[in-house]
Amino acid sequence: MALAPFEWKDKPALIEHLFPVQKISAESYKEQMAGSGKTLTALGSYWKGRKPLILNKACILGSLLPATEDHLKDLEIFEMLMGMDTETMKKRLEATLPFSKRDTVGELLVLPYSEQVSKAKRSEELGDLLYAHIWSRVNRHLDTSANSISELVEQMGIARFGRRPKVADVFSGSGQIPFEAARLGCDVYASDLNPIACMLTWGGFNIVGASKEERANIVEAQKKLIEHVQKEIDDLGVEKDGGGWRAKVYLYCVEVVCPQSGWKVPLIPSLVISKGYKVIAELIPIHIEKRYDIKIRYVDSTEKVELAEKGTVQDGDLVHSPDGITQYRVSIKTIRGDYKEGKENKNRLRMWEKADFTPRPDDIFQERLYCIQWMKKKPTGSKYDYEFRSVTHDDLKREQKVINYVGKHLEEWQEKGYIPDMVIEAGDKTDEPIRTRGWTHWHHLFNPRQLLVATFVQKYLSAYTSYILTSILDINSRVCRWNNSESKGAGGNTSNTFDNQALNTLYNYGTRSLGNMINFFFPQYKESSIYGKWKVFTHSAQKINEENDIYVTDPPYGDAVKYEEITEFFIAWLRKNPPKEFAHWTWDSRRTLAIKGEDEDFRQGMVAAYRKMANNMPDNGIQVLMFTHQSGAIWADMANIIWASGLQVTAAWYVVTETDSALRQGANVKGTIILILRKRHHELETFRDDLGWEIEEAVREQVESLIGLDIKVKAQGSEGLYTDADLQMAGYAAALKVLTAYSRIDGKDMIAEAEAPRQKGKKTFVDELIDFAVQTAVQFLVPVGFEKVEWQKLQPVERFYLKMVEMEHQGAKTLDNYQNFAKAFKVHHYDQLMSDNSKANSARLKLSTEFKGAMISGDAEFAGTPLRALLYAVFELSKEVEVDDVLLHLMENCPNYLPNKTLLAKMADYLAGKREGIKGTKTFKPELEASCARILAEAIRNQRL
Repeated sequence: MALAPFEWKDKPALIEHLFPVQKISAESYKEQMAGSGKTLTALGSYWKGRKPLILNKACILGSLLPATEDHLKDLEIFEMLMGMDTETMKKRLEATLPFSKRDTVGELLVLPYSEQVSKAKRSEELGDLLYAHIWSRVNRHLDTSANSISELVEQMGIARFGRRPKVADVFSGSGQIPFEAARLGCDVYASDLNPIACMLTWGGFNIVGASKEERANIVEAQKKLIEHVQKEIDDLGVEKDGGGWRAKVYLYCVEVVCPQSGWKVPLIPSLVISKGYKVIAELIPIHIEKRYDIKIRYVDSTEKVELAEKGTVQDGDLVHSPDGITQYRVSIKTIRGDYKEGKENKNRLRMWEKADFTPRPDDIFQERLYCIQWMKKKPTGSKYDYEFRSVTHDDLKREQKVINYVGKHLEEWQEKGYIPDMVIEAGDKTDEPIRTRGWTHWHHLFNPRQLLVATFVQKYLSAYTSYILTSILDINSRVCRWNNSESKGAGGNTSNTFDNQALNTLYNYGTRSLGNMINFFFPQYKESSIYGKWKVFTHSAQKINEENDIYVTDPPYGDAVKYEEITEFFIAWLRKNPPKEFAHWTWDSRRTLAIKGEDEDFRQGMVAAYRKMANNMPDNGIQVLMFTHQSGAIWADMANIIWASGLQVTAAWYVVTETDSALRQGANVKGTIILILRKRHHELETFRDDLGWEIEEAVREQVESLIGLDIKVKAQGSEGLYTDADLQMAGYAAALKVLTAYSRIDGKDMIAEAEAPRQKGKKTFVDELIDFAVQTAVQFLVPVGFEKVEWQKLQPVERFYLKMVEMEHQGAKTLDNYQNFAKAFKVHHYDQLMSDNSKANSARLKLSTEFKGAMISGDAEFAGTPLRALLYAVFELSKEVEVDDVLLHLMENCPNYLPNKTLLAKMADYLAGKREGIKGTKTFKPELEASCARILAEAIRNQRL
């Protein structure tokens, strides 16, 4: 029997009650590690802020599925639909094994889930056939009649909203959320202020989601494009040497006059051209002309390569020696003429003009071609021979031919929109090329050869090949560094413009020839079916005016990438002459309208956006808000925004979405907080004194519910669903759910309080309430073995250490867990407690043997605490100090020893239990820690005073 329209109208969504975050984290990590193998990356790898498609799928299905009284069955069905059940995992593992080894799958299925995932195919790689076995059980549980995900999604949408579900993302970015929603069978509304984001979103639907016939047309358009461009380049005759060799890479460097010596010197940070081929650049002084010739040499030893590592740029200085004796050293800032005028940084650089594309003769920074890598197809097969060569007179003639050709046509090409004429607007990221090089227009970031190829591509552009243009711009600009690789394959390569999210100018860089870019004309787009209808718009989030049932958003926040600035790099090329499919979009970054930062404008912009979304969804609509936090203030800001938007938190989850490479020294690791939001329907009032009991009760119910489900899952022989970090986040959610249900607290209008401007350094009423709620949630998570009163007697840093010991025992390894708990417990220097070898996905606390005698006394948070004294005692036992002496030292080091004696014994027992059974290494010995802690616990209990 089919579900009736609105039959589930008032049923809570599954994601509001359970969400297997540990499994979803493992799946998300697997997808992030796929790199270029990810489904949408080929459309534009320069867009870095991509939420995993598997996470988006989980959020959308979790928002449609109902939560029933049978949570175990709900979980089973959800995992089937996600491809995470045992039978589906078996298929995913088999797909990675040769046929002869498929009988070993059973051995893999007993591994922890994260290890199974690491060895399996991603579920999206195997398609709909993966789900053939699930439909009878799914339909029986849900009263549906589906035979595919898209059919099920439509039926669930009708049961919940009376129609196929409409999903919206008004911060669409790279299009990950809209694409996954449409792939599941939802109708989709996607918008973004940034036209490059809209282009990527459109590409997901129309290229990755293209039919076989459409894909054939796309391939044909790609072939025609390369044929046109190749003919234009070949007709000019500027990439061949006449001897059968075609250029692969041109290496350029900046050249300046040294003010100390008067010599013209090339700025090359490293004289190593190729480590793999053992090629170096040798500077040959031409004394009569006070300049250097550059000779490219193959050397016969690694030592000679290493000697060439240091070039003429060292620690920000120009360094050279024309006679090999006298060394000249001068700061490049001095050469550039840097100075301050008031608070403004200035220099003596000439600002380039619209007609410039090469330096003028009297400019401080000149540019020089100093090496060419050539390639020649081998007589057999498709492989190439490669050669690095010094620049010859004929090479310079070809170079001048390119310069002359571009110079002759520049004005015409700019008029037609083939080459940008757009000014670089000053900004956080865009100041760099203006300040350091005097570049004022976007085409200044491209040299003549780069302009030539990009222009020829632009002349024959269509909507389907515009992604080739943006890829070529990304891999071929003046800010593409040359990597002198160890590889013996190509001998080196040029990096992308956006290998980081900045526009850092370079002293030397690589330029690809057309022959070295052929692969980019035939990107390997993935294939996926799109089942839902879709719309893409360029407008701000506040401008949405259509009702949607589910909003899934990953908004800009905090120190997020400034796409409104850096994508002008691409916008400049497309704005005057976009393909007709994109012509109705606004081809401008509209920086002033972009929501960004952490200041008052950010909060107001976000409130306006989420209030508009709330107004444009049905009463039973649901919002999934993702944010990757790097500062505690963002969490508070999000709560303020939700309150002021008329929304209420109903659940929160934390998913690890970043890889080890995301860890930068001094930066927090990124995971994704997922908040589930509903409209706040009632005007409720309460007082802060009453909130404590209500919050504690809500936290207790939420945590006990998840622990109960976890126990049931383990009883079936499966891995647990939740760690303490997950329970902590669920506790936050329960606390916020209570808070955000109220419109008035202590007589104050909470919307007005949430919208009130912040005063720097001063906590608002809302901040205080959130702190109170969070602390209430944290206090409830008392480890087994401690009484609540005992737990509260401990210093925050002690609670943090003991809580993380428990998490390590549970197998948690990610550094973000430590960061989150440190914030919750208000531990300011948690890093002092961490092992020196901690990485993003392999972190741990120091053992007592690693602390040794550090932080026994002093100003550190840990110094002078009973736990620190206890750990020192454990360390002494590991060094075979007599037990009586250890106890004597413990009494001296521990403040108020007698009142704390019972608690010390309990902490020692706790440490012993949590360190047992953990795999050690030569330097990490938890079993020794456990043994010593056990001995110490007995000694403390048996001590007679």
